[in-house]
Amino acid sequence: MTEYGSVVVQIADGLLGVEMELRQLELWDSERPPEEAFQSTEPFCLDTLSFTQWIQFVFLERMKLIIESEHALPSGSAIAPMAEEYFRSRPESGLRLIRELEHIDQLLSGN
Repeated sequence: MTEYGSVVVQIADGLLGVEMELRQLELWDSERPPEEAFQSTEPFCLDTLSFTQWIQFVFLERMKLIIESEHALPSGSAIAPMAEEYFRSRPESGLRLIRELEHIDQLLSGN
């Protein structure tokens, strides 16, 4: 397996870990938000989606599509700091979710 292939496998595993953690935290939505919610021009669609909805319906879906269609991976990512900020004001710690996102950030940034 090439180094790139190894990174793709690690990212795919990380994406699965993110989904599992969202489900564990009971932050996984069974219904997709209305299409208008995705038209936001704000980072992370903060004005129309919760951060965890953005992870589920934007980040995870896009990353899975990129991997399945064998397109080039993004050359960087910094989602974990946003997750830390989001969970700072929440009752659950989200620590395992943050760690999964940190790992994906590192892989996408080439670290």
